[in-house]
Amino acid sequence: MSNDGKKEQLRKLVAEKSLLRGESFMLASGVSSNYYFNMKAAIFDPEGATLIADLVLDAVQNFDIKNIGGLEMGAVPIAACVSMRSFQRQRPLPGFLVRKETRAHGTQARIEPPLPPGTRVAVVEDVTTTGASALQAAKVVVEAGCKVAVVVTIVDRLEGATAAFAKQNLPFVALLRSDEFSLAE
Repeated sequence: MSNDGKKEQLRKLVAEKSLLRGESFMLASGVSSNYYFNMKAAIFDPEGATLIADLVLDAVQNFDIKNIGGLEMGAVPIAACVSMRSFQRQRPLPGFLVRKETRAHGTQARIEPPLPPGTRVAVVEDVTTTGASALQAAKVVVEAGCKVAVVVTIVDRLEGATAAFAKQNLPFVALLRSDEFSLAE
């Protein structure tokens, strides 16, 4: 299947399984919305996981990255799917997660597993509104001495993330955009 075909199939799956409408939803950005992308249903669907992994791998192929991950919790299943699929495609990309806060036990690392300084990574997230979550992950990655080569999201809500990433000189790729969905009830 072509990338356009995969993208359309993913759009249909997200619309069917992950797009909620008709009530007021509080977003992570603190804004209220009459629609919400609950991406866990699409990400944990076997077809959705495969489509997402393939499309993310194709989106990052020219960024010379060595790892893929992002902020807990939304990025974790995406990074796991992409990492597994990358091995199947003979271009292994290990995953990582960025903790929101340092834990009081264990290694107390914000990035698990730790990344060697200088590592080029892709930061992923499920839904992007303002870009704050991905920027939080990127900040921790940079503080660890690594380089964020690109940010990839499954769905961009088109509410400021593109400008926020541009301000930080971070390339941004959205697999889907909210204007590709029927958001009216």
